[in-house]
Amino acid sequence: AAARLAAEQEVENLSGLSPNPEKDIFVVRENRTTCLMAEFAAKFIVPYDVWASNYVDVTDIPLSRGAEVKGKCGTNESELEISWLEQAYTLKLFFLKEAFWRLSRIQFTYDTAERTYFKDAIVPGKHTASSHRLSALVTPAGKSYECQAQQTISLVSSDHQKSVQLLLSEVRVQPFDITADFVFSEEHKCPVDQREQLEETLPLILGLILGLVIVITLCVYHIHHKLTANQVQIPRDRSQYKHMG
Repeated sequence: AAARLAAEQEVENLSGLSPNPEKDIFVVRENRTTCLMAEFAAKFIVPYDVWASNYVDVTDIPLSRGAEVKGKCGTNESELEISWLEQAYTLKLFFLKEAFWRLSRIQFTYDTAERTYFKDAIVPGKHTASSHRLSALVTPAGKSYECQAQQTISLVSSDHQKSVQLLLSEVRVQPFDITADFVFSEEHKCPVDQREQLEETLPLILGLILGLVIVITLCVYHIHHKLTANQVQIPRDRSQYKHMG
């Protein structure tokens, strides 16, 4: 049964299709049908102890292209697992669905013995940073989540309870109810994007309203002027009455 499940499930890293070198695209398919899609740019801000006495350094770890991908799809629970640099780094994203779906948990495993991003680390070894009671990317069921703005999610590390920051941007995710292969459903924009879109369109709307008010005012003035001009003008000088009639 396990062999049959593995044969029916496919995972793909399509990051090479993105024009943004920092953006990754991942797809999980079961029974030749897309069941989970995710694309985003991500990096981690990780503090760690170095040899200098009482000193903590900070490193930025981007999610590398060419990462290995695993995934699980379910009716109400889905999971995406991404590993890179020979599994020195692993990111797991867990999703839950009710009336809305959400990102319910994040787990990031990193190895301070890996020297690309960690230099002079004291007692190198693996650590795990996890979220606590997370409810992120909340989206109505049947829709995809979209957010271009950068979001920061804090994770607590097993390395002396240090705080690891996950920075996500240009996010488009759908872990449930995908109706077309490799195609996201209608997007649900994050509040930040909605506010920025409103700030961009509000001046245009106000300009259109102001222009419409000016046009209406000019039209009313023109009609009033025309009606007034067609009325009979009664002479103010009574001496001119004898010429009337």
